[in-house]
Amino acid sequence: MEPEPHGSGGFPDIDDHGMIGDLQSVALVSTDGTIDWFCAPRFDSPSVFASLLDPQKGGFFRIHALGERMRVRQMYFPQTAVLITRFMSEDGVGEVIDFMPVADEPTVATPSRIIVRAIRVVRGELTFRLQCRPRFDYGRREHTATALKHGVRFEAGDDTAALHGVDADALDGADVDTTFTLAAGALRLFAFETQPTGDPRELGRARGNRLFRDTVAFWRDWLSRSTYTGRWRESVERSAMVLKLLQYAPTGALVAAPTAALPEQLGGVRNWDYRYTWIRDASFSVFSLLALGYTEEAIAFMIWAGDRVVEQAGESSGPLKIMYRIDGSSDLEELVLDHFEGYADSRPVNVGNGAADQLQLDIYGEALEALAIGERFRPIGNPGWVKLRGILDWLVDNWDQPDEGVWETRGGRKDFTYGRIMCWVAFDRGLRIARDRGLPAPLERWTAARDAIYEQVFTQCWNPERKAFTQYPGTEVVDAITLLMPQVGMISPKDPMWLSTLDAIGEELVTDSLVYRYNPAASPDGLPGEEGTFSLCSFFYVMALTDADRLDEAQYAFEKMLTYGNHVGLFAEEIDPTGLQLGNFPQAFTHLALIRAAIDLDAALARRTGAHPDRL
Repeated sequence: MEPEPHGSGGFPDIDDHGMIGDLQSVALVSTDGTIDWFCAPRFDSPSVFASLLDPQKGGFFRIHALGERMRVRQMYFPQTAVLITRFMSEDGVGEVIDFMPVADEPTVATPSRIIVRAIRVVRGELTFRLQCRPRFDYGRREHTATALKHGVRFEAGDDTAALHGVDADALDGADVDTTFTLAAGALRLFAFETQPTGDPRELGRARGNRLFRDTVAFWRDWLSRSTYTGRWRESVERSAMVLKLLQYAPTGALVAAPTAALPEQLGGVRNWDYRYTWIRDASFSVFSLLALGYTEEAIAFMIWAGDRVVEQAGESSGPLKIMYRIDGSSDLEELVLDHFEGYADSRPVNVGNGAADQLQLDIYGEALEALAIGERFRPIGNPGWVKLRGILDWLVDNWDQPDEGVWETRGGRKDFTYGRIMCWVAFDRGLRIARDRGLPAPLERWTAARDAIYEQVFTQCWNPERKAFTQYPGTEVVDAITLLMPQVGMISPKDPMWLSTLDAIGEELVTDSLVYRYNPAASPDGLPGEEGTFSLCSFFYVMALTDADRLDEAQYAFEKMLTYGNHVGLFAEEIDPTGLQLGNFPQAFTHLALIRAAIDLDAALARRTGAHPDRL
C-alpha cells in the first residue's frame, strides 16, 4: 500500500528532510524515503533529482516500505551525517540507511558523486518499492536507460549515471521501478553514481559495511576536533556538521544553502537560488568555525574570501561582488525554469541569482572582519595588502551613497543604516591591521572616513521620536540586522541608545522569540507578498540580549528557537506563523548564527555562575 502524499499540495514540507553529503554536493532525503533534491557534480550544478520543485518533471529516487499502518521515523546515526529512515509496522521493521562516502582526498574536485542506499530489515518481513527516475539538467534533457548485469546505466548526452545493485528486470522504460521482499537479517545495497567510470556492479555486504564504517569514522573523527564543551552540545555539533556539509572542499567556499527556488511564502514569488557563496557569510563563518576549533575549515574559507577581495571584480558596483560561485567565478545569470511547477505552485522557479550585481556596501565590513579575525592564523601578504588598500581607498569615495542593502531588496537603493555600520567596520578593521602590523596605509584618510560614518549613524540614522536606530534615515521602521551593531563594536551593548533600539526591535519585530527581519508593509521591498520570521535574526536577537546582560530572556529565546528546528535539528531560512519552515533548506547562515549565539550565551551563563568557559 502506498503512503498518502503529505505536506503542501502533495509536496513534503520543506523541513521534512535530512541531508547527506560528501563535501562537494548534498542530497535531501524526505521522511518517506525520497531523494527529491540532488545536484551533481557540485552544489551549483544542474539537478539530477528535483521533485521538490516538480514531482512529475523533476526526478526522484525513492525507497519505501509497503504495508498497512506504516509508521516512519527519520534520524541521524549519532554524531554522523549518515541518515536512517525507519519503517515500522506489525509485519516488520526495516531501515533505509543513506550516506555519501567522503573521498580520501575531498579537496580534489571530481566529476562523480555516489549515494549509497542500504536496506536492512531488523524484525519480521517487509516489502520495499524502489523507484529511480533521474531527470538531468533540471529535467530539460531526455535520457535513455540500459539494463546491464548488475544494474542500469542512464545516458543523457554528456551526463551519465548508474544505479548499482538492481536486477535487469527492474527497468521500466527509461526509469527503474521494482519491488522486493526482505526478511529479518537481510541487507540489500544500492548506489546511485553520476559520471561512473564503468558498468554497474554488484555491491557486496563486505564493501557496503566498509563504506558505512568509513563514513561513520570520518564524521566522528571530524567532530572529535570540536573544542565546544558547553550547553546545547548536540545542537551545536549538528550545526557544525551542516556547515561542513555545505563547504565545498576543493575551494573552501561555503554555500548559503544547497537548494534553489524554495519559497519564502507559499505560492509567492520570493524564490531565490542560494547555491552560491555570499561574502557576507565570511566573518560569521570564520568566527564560528574558529570558535569550535575548526581552524582548517576557517582558513580555507578565509583564503577563498581573501582571493575574491584581491581580484577587484569590477568598478560598476564596486571592486567586490556580493556573491560568487563556489569556484570563485561571478557568472550568476538568473534564469527561470518555466517548465517546473514550483514548490507548492510557487513561481517563478529561479536558478542563478540576479542580486549578484547589486551594490551592497555592508560586504566590505564583513570581508574586512573576516580578514582581521584570520590575521592571527594567516597574515595578509604584501600583494593582498596592496589590493586591500585599494579597496578601502575606493570605499572612502563611495561609502556615502544609497545601496540595495543587506536583504537584497528590489525596491530601489536607500541609505541603509547597516551598510553604514559595516563600512565603519571596514575602515576600523583596516586601521587595526595596518597599525598592528606596521603596514603602509593612508591612516588619516581612513580615520576621517570612519569617524564621518560614525557621526552619520549616530545623528541621521538615529530617530529621536522612535528612540531607535532605524532602517535608514527619515523612517521609523526598525530592522533586525541592526542587532549586530554592538557585536561589531560600534556601540556599547549597555548604551541607552542601544537598549532603547533593542526594545523597539522587540516590540515591533519579535513574537515568542521569533524575529521578523523588517516590516515589508511599512518598508516596501519591491516584491509582493509577505514572509515569515527570519531564523538568522532570531539568533541575532539572542546575541543582543546576551550582550545586554538580559540572560534569562536570552536563554528562553535561544531554547525556544531550538524547538523550531526540524526532526533532525535542521533550520530553513524562515518560519511562518503556523510553524512551517520556509525558504531554502538548510540555511548555513542560520546554523552559523546558532553556533555563535550558543557560544556567547554559554559563556555569559558560565560567568554568572562563576565558571570559566573556554574562549576563542
